[in-house]
Amino acid sequence: MPFTTGEAFEERWLERFPMISRTWRTNWVNLIPSFDYPLELRRVTYTTNAVEALNAQLRKVTKKRGAFPTPEAIGKVMYLALQRASRKWSRPIRDWPTA
Repeated sequence: MPFTTGEAFEERWLERFPMISRTWRTNWVNLIPSFDYPLELRRVTYTTNAVEALNAQLRKVTKKRGAFPTPEAIGKVMYLALQRASRKWSRPIRDWPTA
């Protein structure tokens, strides 16, 4: 159920997530147009799980090495990490064709 006002969201979540509630209220004017998009598109765009998982994999490969001799070296490591990560992307993104 989408919230029709920032107040409705804030009433429900302010106590548990005060920072999120304040951010929601501050950005309400910018956020409300997203509710006009179809639900399938919103589902694809509002989650960051895939981005967070990819960032974790990239951090893992850079953390192991500590330092890189050249900018090209880190570029190669990142490229290889992206290639390896992309092999794990076997499941299609839910509702992507509709979005």
